[in-house]
This record gives sequence, C-alpha cells and structure tokens, in this order.
Amino acid sequence: MGDELDGCEATFAWRDLLQRWSDEWLDPVLHEQERGEPFTDEVRQARWLGTTGASVRDVQALEERLGSELPPSYRQFLLVSDGWLDTTESIERILPTREVGWTRDLDPELVTAWTDGYGDAGARVGDEEYLVYGEAQSTVSLWPEYLRHTLKISHTPDATDVYLLNPHVMTPDGEWEAWYLAHWLTGAVRYRSFWDLMNGEYVRFRGEW
Repeated sequence: MGDELDGCEATFAWRDLLQRWSDEWLDPVLHEQERGEPFTDEVRQARWLGTTGASVRDVQALEERLGSELPPSYRQFLLVSDGWLDTTESIERILPTREVGWTRDLDPELVTAWTDGYGDAGARVGDEEYLVYGEAQSTVSLWPEYLRHTLKISHTPDATDVYLLNPHVMTPDGEWEAWYLAHWLTGAVRYRSFWDLMNGEYVRFRGEW
C-alpha cells in the first residue's frame, strides 16, 4: 500500500500536555477518586505522573535493540518522561525504554488472538478506506498482519487495551501510525502519530469525568 501519510510538526509540546494531564488526574475533586487506587504521596507531591526523561543514550540504546529509529513524537516523549502512569482508566502504564519491545516478543498471545480470531471483520480493505482517521474511521478497518510488527509501548494487567506503534504506515517525516487496540472496539482506533494518539486519549480522559 502507499505507506506514507501527511506529515506532522517536528516539535511537540509534551511538557505542557503532560503537566495538564497530571494536574487534572491528581485533582481529587475532578478525577483521582475514580482511580482504582490512590496515587502515591511522592507522585502527588511532584504533581507529575511521569518520571525524569530518558537520556539520549537510553533512547539510542532502545533504537539499537529494536534495530529501528523511533518516530519523532514518541522519541521526544521519552526524552521528557521515560514512561508514564495512567493516561485513562483503560491504560495503566506507558512503558519506560527498558521495557519497550516488539509486540510479537512481549505479547505473542495478543498477536495470535487478533490474527487468528479477527475473521471477516478484519478483511483487508484498500488504501483509501484504511487511511481514514478521525470520526469517519471504522475501527474494524484494521490490517491484523501488521500487528506482529508493531511496537508495544504500554501495559495494563489482565486487559487487552494497549497502545501500539505501527512502522509499516509512516508519515514523510518519520511518524509511525499509532493504535489504541481494545477488545471492546472490535479493532483499533488508529492515529497518524503517537502525538495524535495522546491528544486523542487526553480528550477521552476528560470525557470520562
């Protein structure tokens, strides 16, 4: 297929987005009481759901381990915060560099479940239908053969909800398509980039209030 999408900006306002997200999660009136367990005192005092950023060396080591250069928005995210706590109630952690890996290696059962069980719902669609984003997108317009090649970047115990990055669909400036995959969606919500996914998930987080 034509694997290039329209490009994204090269610089991303991660600090602003993640600080707003942290402040709103940690506001007891707004949202924290809805979390399964309270955030730690350390997190509440820091007003930050992330960590210190990964070093350039850490990110380079991850790229060497994967044998692939990371997409710019995800790479910049890691340099701001090497991992993250809850984005929404569905995703418990965005993984730090040391835990990130290819989905086929980290979660082969997830790959098998979707590639063997997707059936007619996953029938291959053409480029024009696949490359639809936003409200007009169908979550079943998913190419399950891509799944084993995706990068798994989040973890939620005992749940299939997960964030994945797909290097087989890439923008001209190196962004990988980003998926929010969940059993209840019968497929995935797909975004042009990790930056777009996180902004979409922030909107979903706010909508859960």
